Amino acid sequence: MASDKILELTDANFKETVEKSGTPVVVDFWAEWCGPCKMVAPSMEELADEYTGKIQFAKMDVDANQQVPMQYAVRSIPTFAVFNNGNLCGKFTGAMAKDQLKKEIFRYLPDSGLE
Repeated sequence: MASDKILELTDANFKETVEKSGTPVVVDFWAEWCGPCKMVAPSMEELADEYTGKIQFAKMDVDANQQVPMQYAVRSIPTFAVFNNGNLCGKFTGAMAKDQLKKEIFRYLPDSGLE
């Protein structure tokens, strides 16, 4: 379900990818069977296009990868986690329109100067 602009994260590559990113990272915890997860995917694609090189967007399938979702207490999906400099800034849950998704992301990146 990932694209060329959205990374596919796994338990194995999560720490290195998120910690070594030179930009903020937004991780979408999702599953193939999740209808709301599929509904938000186009918005993620659009935001990934808009913020190429400024914010890295990524997806992690919670069925195929269970360690990281457990570590970050992902209890329902879709859950979005916002990281900056390798640190979790915040997370939020639920399908939402692109504008709301963007607003939630930037709520956790107030000093980024990106909006």
